[in-house]
Amino acid sequence: MLFLRTLNLGVKSLLLHPLRSLLTVLGIFIGVASVIWLLAISEGISLEAQRQIESLGADTIMIRSVKPPNEKMATQGVTPYGLTREEYEMLVSTIPTIKSAIPIREIRRQFQYESRTIDGRMVGCTPEYAEVTRLVIDRGHFITEAENFNTVNVCVIAAKLAAKLFPYEDAIGKRVYVPENTDFYTVVGVLKDRGASAAIGGSMDSQDFSNDIYVPIKTLQLRIGDVVVRNSGGTREGEMLELNQITARVDNVANVRSTAAIITNALASHDFMEDVAVVVPLELLEQARTTRLMFMVFMGLVAAISLLVGGIGIMNIMLATVTERTREIGIRRALGAKQADIVLQFLVEAAVLSVVGGVVGILAGLFCTPVVIQAKWFASEYYPTIFKSLPEVVRNLTPAIVPESIPIAFFISIFIGIVFGLFPAIRAAKMNPIDALRHSN
Repeated sequence: MLFLRTLNLGVKSLLLHPLRSLLTVLGIFIGVASVIWLLAISEGISLEAQRQIESLGADTIMIRSVKPPNEKMATQGVTPYGLTREEYEMLVSTIPTIKSAIPIREIRRQFQYESRTIDGRMVGCTPEYAEVTRLVIDRGHFITEAENFNTVNVCVIAAKLAAKLFPYEDAIGKRVYVPENTDFYTVVGVLKDRGASAAIGGSMDSQDFSNDIYVPIKTLQLRIGDVVVRNSGGTREGEMLELNQITARVDNVANVRSTAAIITNALASHDFMEDVAVVVPLELLEQARTTRLMFMVFMGLVAAISLLVGGIGIMNIMLATVTERTREIGIRRALGAKQADIVLQFLVEAAVLSVVGGVVGILAGLFCTPVVIQAKWFASEYYPTIFKSLPEVVRNLTPAIVPESIPIAFFISIFIGIVFGLFPAIRAAKMNPIDALRHSN
């Protein structure tokens, strides 16, 4: 009963100054909401990064050709670099833990149908490529073993490219012209739309699949070859590249690191040219999870500063309240109230401010995901240029509320309210009753 009377008295005292109490609650509200929002945004960014890495496959190893530094490229003629088909055969035949491997060749080309022309990427690959890269056929079929073996001029095109080249007709059966090689490729399949993949650290560049054409890798080798020559300023410069990438799948996730080490040693001859990189998605995933924890701790500290500011606001208000109510405190002491009763009264008032601010802050925090989604939609609709210029991770961001952040933020807000309300409460309790009664408000 004593606590209920104290609580009732505390609430009435706060309602005597509604604007001041509201501003104090606002500090705690902002602190609690910011804890939930910042942790939700950091969790969303982390989940997006992990999703990108997981899409590569935890049991895969990606061996990529990297263009050497300029000083290692020939100023005249053709510079051979990167992975070779011979090395692909060597890795597959000599490393028993590799259960399958996919050779990939990529080259920039212009694609044409009637009067419509699009710049895009031609990807030479095998039938397994679609499964590894999560490509889904919308209609038709993906490249077959027979088409690759017989070097048939067929292609599978991305959904957005199909919409650009064939806006009014079905692409299946049509022939796409590649002017640079004076070749035609018959469309045998159209893919479902797939969003671009974001860059992952410094290990993987972002990839845009929207303007891709996929052809049998043996067809690309036969029709285009390995040499790309450019004529510039009277000089003839060129590159010789057989494979852009080899994606190897390991028989067991436990063997990924040891297999990657064997591959790195097997390709040690590339160390001088610095033209090959071995990327292990499993290691990237573990790094992303570690970074997630560090990022969440950092964001939590930033949000905690807001709560600290709210706590200082509570202390400031309570000190002002003690000064204003000095005579009231003296009367209560004269009527028999103990120091503990005075401390409890002011602590209850501080706790009420904290609880109200915490509850409202939690309610605001739960709106993080819909608010961010609506903000992204608004930006994409009314400011498309600015929205497209944002980093990929921001455009794809969907905040994920961290369940633990809700009780943590709430109890921290109460703790801060009590801690910062304790000094004013003790100060009020230690007043000399006679001096307090002499005080005139």
